[in-house]
Amino acid sequence: MPVPGPSPAQSSLPAAAARFGAHGHGRGADAVTVGRPALPTGPALPFGPAAARPSHRTPAASPVPGGAPGGDLVAEPARGAAAATATPNPALERIMRGPSGVGTEGLFFFTPHRARPAAPAPEAPPSAAEGRPIPGLYHHPVPEPDPARVAEVSRRIKRWAVDEVEAYPPEWEDQFDGFSVGRYMVACHPDAPTVDHLMIATRLMVAENVVDDCYCEDHGGSPVGLGGRLLLAHTALDPVHTTAEYEPAWAETLLSDAPRRSYRSAMEYFTQAATPSQADRFRHDMARLHMGYLAEAAWAETKYVPEVSEYLAMRQFNNFRPCPTITDTVGGYELPAELHAMPAMQRVIALAGNATTISNDLYSYTKELESPGMHLNLPVVIAEREGLSDKEAYLKAVEVHNDLMHAFEAAAAELAVSCPDPRVVRFLRGVAVWVDGNHYWHQTNTYRYSLPDFW
Repeated sequence: MPVPGPSPAQSSLPAAAARFGAHGHGRGADAVTVGRPALPTGPALPFGPAAARPSHRTPAASPVPGGAPGGDLVAEPARGAAAATATPNPALERIMRGPSGVGTEGLFFFTPHRARPAAPAPEAPPSAAEGRPIPGLYHHPVPEPDPARVAEVSRRIKRWAVDEVEAYPPEWEDQFDGFSVGRYMVACHPDAPTVDHLMIATRLMVAENVVDDCYCEDHGGSPVGLGGRLLLAHTALDPVHTTAEYEPAWAETLLSDAPRRSYRSAMEYFTQAATPSQADRFRHDMARLHMGYLAEAAWAETKYVPEVSEYLAMRQFNNFRPCPTITDTVGGYELPAELHAMPAMQRVIALAGNATTISNDLYSYTKELESPGMHLNLPVVIAEREGLSDKEAYLKAVEVHNDLMHAFEAAAAELAVSCPDPRVVRFLRGVAVWVDGNHYWHQTNTYRYSLPDFW
């Protein structure tokens, strides 16, 4: 695995953006993985003799485009520079810059730019195709994701979704394309050493959305009976250990619908690259997610509008947490379990998930208002429980998001100072960049999202 040091993640900071300028840094990290086994194209079912796992190692860089299925890219162009325009919290500069001093250069895949950033230039208004950020929402702009990586990840994920797991029928193709998951994951994981690493996160993201759509929401989802469906789907992530008589019946269920096929395959790819500790961490966070789904479903069945504090508690579980928690696996390294389990680290990860999930509530607000019935999101709950107008509730929800973002950044900065282990700093940087990339995708995905007319 790569040396456990700070990732070369692009960030919203000008200094970090400058490291990915137009001078053409090579993808030096790809060389780290040469000679290691590539990820399989068709993962085996997680039971029986075929379930024997190879050693948990980072997958190899893929061959040239047009090569064998499952590995299609090795030489990738450098990212274009994009100046960051938001002034960052100064306390975060150490996290995003990484450690300095004698002996730390080897912790970077690229030579870090350590010059203090100049004053940011005024932000140009985005084009209609880029969308626009929510006025007043605290966020950091990021460099545009590498278009070559975006195109390759988009190609591979569609092939996986269509050919390997049959995740959606042809009539949903426009929605799949509109999701722009390739651009999403490249923006969130700019430090991924190879496209194979990016695909780990991309499959899991698509699988989670297939479960959400088919079991909970847009495509046949219902709160009725959701617990049983989610439990059986969760066994595709956390295999059942049962008797020889009943194991085949369980195994058959893993291929019985698109959500379980997607979970099973995505998890198999993930465990090829993750350590056992990283895999167990992810399973735990997915159990959290499913518990949040069930709380929201229970409120829908009883037509209960939760208190704002109750809603925010639910959103700490029904949120993005499983995504940034795998940032080290996607980056090709491991944050050891004892460091990941620190209460201070758990607080940082929770706040990152909470802030990004409220951002999702805000960007998806108009989309959800168009769906039948009452769709719970933070502005709706604030309006109902605090007697505010739709506009007042939405603007208050923006404030809640901003408070969570500031708390996340302060907690991350405090942890970086109190525990200056390079692996901790690297992971914190990865989570911070994921938060920025997640906002970028929401802002720019005009296929899915539009803003209310409150300004």
